[in-house]
Amino acid sequence: MSDAADAGSAYTWERSFRLWDTYFALIWVVTVAYVLAAEHPGWPVRAVASALLVPLVPLYVVVGRRLIQGDPPDQRQAGGYLTAALALFLPSAVLAGETRLLAFALLPQCFMTLRSRSALVAVAVINLVPVVGWALLWRPDTRDVVFNVLFCVVTLVFSVALGSWTIRIIEQSQERAELIAELDASRHEIGRLSEAHGALAERERLTREIHDTLAQGFTSLVMLVQAVEAELDHDVPEARRHLRLMDETARQNLAEARALVAGGAPADLDGASLQDALHRLAARHDATLEVTGPVRMLPAGPEVVALRACQEALANARKHAGSSVTVGVSLAYGDDSLMVSVRDDGCGFDPAAVRGGYGLAGLRARAVEVGGTAEVRSAPGDGTAVTVRLPVVRRELP
Repeated sequence: MSDAADAGSAYTWERSFRLWDTYFALIWVVTVAYVLAAEHPGWPVRAVASALLVPLVPLYVVVGRRLIQGDPPDQRQAGGYLTAALALFLPSAVLAGETRLLAFALLPQCFMTLRSRSALVAVAVINLVPVVGWALLWRPDTRDVVFNVLFCVVTLVFSVALGSWTIRIIEQSQERAELIAELDASRHEIGRLSEAHGALAERERLTREIHDTLAQGFTSLVMLVQAVEAELDHDVPEARRHLRLMDETARQNLAEARALVAGGAPADLDGASLQDALHRLAARHDATLEVTGPVRMLPAGPEVVALRACQEALANARKHAGSSVTVGVSLAYGDDSLMVSVRDDGCGFDPAAVRGGYGLAGLRARAVEVGGTAEVRSAPGDGTAVTVRLPVVRRELP
């Protein structure tokens, strides 16, 4: 996009500069023709005046065009160029007053190549010196002198006004160009930061997903393996039950991994209601489930958050409180809310002392993302209760 814009700007500038070349050439041709066609002074003088104007063409083509196109023009080279141009123009203008028509091509170049003060000095020289030199050389009558002086003053005032306006336009254009460059740089920086923020957000999302699914599943497998090792010698039926749970947990972890890669819904919610998903989840963790309120289909966002919160709370209960504690899950449907709570009668802990980890922080982050809240109540020796409240919108059936 920017390359196309740069190419368009370059083309526009090149086309407008060709118009300026045409303008300079037209003024030069008309001036030379006007000088040669004049009745006074004599032919030799007019020929000399015209000859002095000829070197202006290669001087402009070789030096002037490059200076005008400079951004900004080199002041030393610009001074040298205009000095050479005036050295050719002023003698010609003194010899033949008609040469002053060429000033309309030289005056804009002063403002295009010089700074304001230097440009105003050059404009004054171009307007005043030819008239003064012409009057001293040819001694015209008073009427012609007054007429030429008035014309010179009007031209000078017009040149200064137009030049000042031109300089102001150029300065504004340069300010706009700098502002556009800053905005373009800011846009690129914002794009880079947005991309980095998006990557960070995606990494955090994947971290939560992996922690709440695969990591918790592997933790459950480790605990089940330890339980089986302890039961093989004296309680084979219980060991077999735990082996079946290991198989179910491993399959569930595989399904979660596939869902995570595919970016779809959690495996427990694939083709099932939230109530059914929590029922299976509670069974895998030897927990009880209580459902209250009008059970109904809800938007995917709150259901996923409720499921993940329950997974995290159940995994933490079995990991920290042990497999012998009683764990209960309650799911409450409200008119405009959904609440899921996991309680255990284990050893408890001090929530304020928890530092680091993804569990509780990820649980709260998930709830906040859908406009809900997550609360953890616990105390040493008094069990733990994790409660997540989520706002929901009733889904209308078609």
